[in-house]
Amino acid sequence: MEAMTNTVRGWIENPVKFARSHGVPLSPATDMANPEEQTHILIVEGFLLYNYPPLLDIFDKCYYIAIPYEECKRRRSARVYTVPDDPGLFDGHVWPMYLKHRRLMEDNGLNIDYVDGLKSKDEIYVQVYEDIQSNLLNRL
Repeated sequence: MEAMTNTVRGWIENPVKFARSHGVPLSPATDMANPEEQTHILIVEGFLLYNYPPLLDIFDKCYYIAIPYEECKRRRSARVYTVPDDPGLFDGHVWPMYLKHRRLMEDNGLNIDYVDGLKSKDEIYVQVYEDIQSNLLNRL
């Protein structure tokens, strides 16, 4: 987590330099645009990120895709693992830990936008994309 935090901070300091040093291709517009006029967006994904204090001050926007117990259990049981889950693992460990970490996340006081995980991937994408666009336009 510490290494990831340092990586994110490096990106925040200079997104273009960071991308170039990590071999990430840039759009042609990036080379031509004035750096002060550029908008760079970094998406950091992971369900425990909101429980790691050094990252809490970094995030400008937080989204949390939530699904109910029944759907989570159905999706988990549909996965194919090299080593399958032991019987009772979901109810005895996975779900209780999810609830614990979600409660900790909510206690951190972050402004989190909850997204309905029962929506399609396309619907979720459009919702988040439009929200980010709106936030960027309102900053101008």
